[in-house]
Amino acid sequence: MEKVVARDNMLAALKRVEQNKGAPGVDGIPTENLREQIRAEWPRIREELLAGTYRPQPVRRVEIPKPGGGKRMLGIPTVMDRLIQQALLQVLTPIFDPEFSEASYGFRPGRRAHDAVKKARQYVEEGYEWGVDMDLEKFFDRVNHDILMARVARKVTDKRVLKVIRRYLQAGIMVNGVVMEREEGTPQGGPLSPLLANILLDDLDKELEKRGHRFVRYADDGAPRRRRAR
Repeated sequence: MEKVVARDNMLAALKRVEQNKGAPGVDGIPTENLREQIRAEWPRIREELLAGTYRPQPVRRVEIPKPGGGKRMLGIPTVMDRLIQQALLQVLTPIFDPEFSEASYGFRPGRRAHDAVKKARQYVEEGYEWGVDMDLEKFFDRVNHDILMARVARKVTDKRVLKVIRRYLQAGIMVNGVVMEREEGTPQGGPLSPLLANILLDDLDKELEKRGHRFVRYADDGAPRRRRAR
């Protein structure tokens, strides 16, 4: 946690959150006012993070149309919680990302969906004639918190970090002024959710590799997906 709240890490996180902009959370504070909020509240929040007592605010539910029809639910954290999540992400990514499967292209530094398509084309050139397209429907809505946290704890021993991640997973969703508790899922909208998704899916990636499958996993319109050659 000391690495998370270190000045250089927090300044880098602030820069990224300001660049990404985004809508306000349940407190109505816009990104433009984040620095003002930091000046007023950061000493207290920093001490709470170091003490393991910080509690995130609920996320604001937003529904957006999906290209293929239907709607996707986003959970928009407050800008302060986006800042903390981004700071966590910057510390955790170098720990987890290097050991992810080479077949994983979604939400990873220096990788994108176009790279996954190139890899799939390579498999075609190698002689594979059949491809299976699998969509993990409502993946983010169904993440089991205990299973995910067990995987995070494989590499993270600081109980304060584990505690705040679980609290982000369990933070309620504000709907029409009422906070709804969440027992599973990690809603899209926060900086930390994509990394948590990859941590959970890495075991599946490794199992497919062990069985000799040729596949790529990528993110298409926000949903983790796989293409497997046969």
